[in-house]
Amino acid sequence: MAAIEAVDLTKRYGDLRAVDGVSLDVAEGEFVGILGPNGAGKTTTLEMIEGLREPDEGSVRLLGEAVWPRNQALLPRIGVQLQASAFFERLTAREQLRTFAALYSVPKANAVADEWLERVGLADKADTRVEDLSGGQAQRLSIACALVHDPEVLFLDEPTAALDPQARRNLWDLLSGLNDSGRTVVLTTHYMDEAEILCDRVAIIDAGRILQVDTPAALIRNLDAPARVIVGPGQLTLEEAQAFEHVQEVAESPDGIVLTTRAPAPVIGRLAEGGHLDGVQVKTGTLEDVFLDLTGREYRA
Repeated sequence: MAAIEAVDLTKRYGDLRAVDGVSLDVAEGEFVGILGPNGAGKTTTLEMIEGLREPDEGSVRLLGEAVWPRNQALLPRIGVQLQASAFFERLTAREQLRTFAALYSVPKANAVADEWLERVGLADKADTRVEDLSGGQAQRLSIACALVHDPEVLFLDEPTAALDPQARRNLWDLLSGLNDSGRTVVLTTHYMDEAEILCDRVAIIDAGRILQVDTPAALIRNLDAPARVIVGPGQLTLEEAQAFEHVQEVAESPDGIVLTTRAPAPVIGRLAEGGHLDGVQVKTGTLEDVFLDLTGREYRA
């Protein structure tokens, strides 16, 4: 059974079509990322799927049930972490999480809440009031609140936006473990490496429409982007590199000479013949290349 079936979702604000006919299926146990520039419609799409915002057109089925009219039976089965966290005032991190666990009637709520504080790295901040937490700490507490009742489907809206590199990696491990245990996870993110590492599939959305949906590997492969062969400093002169066959472009960088090619194998073979392989790097296309190819490179405020 599909965990999520969204069909032709549309949301208008005046003359603006924030979401314009989005359809997306997510299988049970799948990890799906929604990528897009600022204002592309990612959050609005996610909120309609979660049941937080009613679509003007289209329908959503979540775990086999209709989301609208507002379906109270679905709420204990999903976990939602929003971009902006709103906590109960004047509670400590422990009290906050225990309150969420109690509201969901979690068995042994206090023990479960304390376990989640440990899992998101906030055990040492258990007695700190939520208003005194840093932005990254508040983000981790928000994620714990979304998980404390053990939901079947987890929605995360830019979950690592305020986290430092260690906390990001820790959360990646946590989310991968949850997904491996059978939970369905849907997230929005601006981090292409995050989507490439975590997601089974990604949907790239812009101007309220889904442009492509596929595995990260398939999207990169279909882009057919040239490879960049980087030769370390002192290994090769610019003139020598320009004489190579199968090379479309040669440039200098702080890392050395960069050769852009669609045939990296013969280029590397030529480098090997000349004894220039020391420190050579080969960089192929990335999900970021796919993203920019589909959505453009102009700045989005």
